[in-house]
Amino acid sequence: MNRTVTPPVLVTGATGRIGRIVIHRLLDAGVPVRALTHRSEAAATLPAKVEVFTGDLTVPESLDPALKGAGAVFLVWTAPPRTAAAVIDRLAANVRRVVFLSSPHRTPHPFFQQPNPMAALHADIERLIAATGLESSIIRPGMLASNSLAWWAPAIRLGEVVRWPYGAAETAPVDDRDVAAVAARTLHQDGYTGGDYVLTGPESLTQAAQVDAIGAALGRRIAFEEMTPDEFRSRSEDTALRPVVDMLLAAWAAAVGPPAHVTTAVADILGTAPRTFRQWAADHATAFTAQGS
Repeated sequence: MNRTVTPPVLVTGATGRIGRIVIHRLLDAGVPVRALTHRSEAAATLPAKVEVFTGDLTVPESLDPALKGAGAVFLVWTAPPRTAAAVIDRLAANVRRVVFLSSPHRTPHPFFQQPNPMAALHADIERLIAATGLESSIIRPGMLASNSLAWWAPAIRLGEVVRWPYGAAETAPVDDRDVAAVAARTLHQDGYTGGDYVLTGPESLTQAAQVDAIGAALGRRIAFEEMTPDEFRSRSEDTALRPVVDMLLAAWAAAVGPPAHVTTAVADILGTAPRTFRQWAADHATAFTAQGS
């Protein structure tokens, strides 16, 4: 009896927040997976079934071994833009399908329309992909729920007040697991060619309300105090690039007042409602404790 052999999916950004979950979702669906990493030792925590390849988006030819025989690629662009065209050409020469992790830069909501250098890069890569004729899907997560781990967890673990700018800014945080599930579905199932999906959580919440939700998951109240934009710039000097800080502040300022942009894309594709931020906080509560650090 002949068996159909499913070609493997190559996951770039394989050790990142989204890439790791995409790998697990593909394996659960019985899809063979390849992982692209900068260093082979970085993949030590990936499942044993994953075939690991060392490569770098800034060296397009280094991708060739990983692409040979692959059927699809999950593309997470984490490199300077100069090699993007060469990388996309290589994808087009080797695989049938690409799913690109982009951003909602086309969404007219003011939160997504602030000057953003990453948006320009994403738009350029989308144009390159479209020009190849590859089967492609673009997924555009809004604010990730997991961002709160970097933003607020350090203070919460120490029992301190969370000081943050624009506490009244409303976003609709999307669970990384839902983003990864959509990516996996569009990578290995047909019917999503040409799809362009803005992924959000199910509800609009202020940033202060999100901190409250984390407190509820921990069973205690977390104090929130407003920080001025200048204070935020000063505090971020050693941890983030100035254009990124300015982009975040402009986006949050624009998000004060109107409710966040909310879509049904996660439910439309997966057939299940997206997880709420409260669900995410409850599932990750230990990450906000000293033991979870």
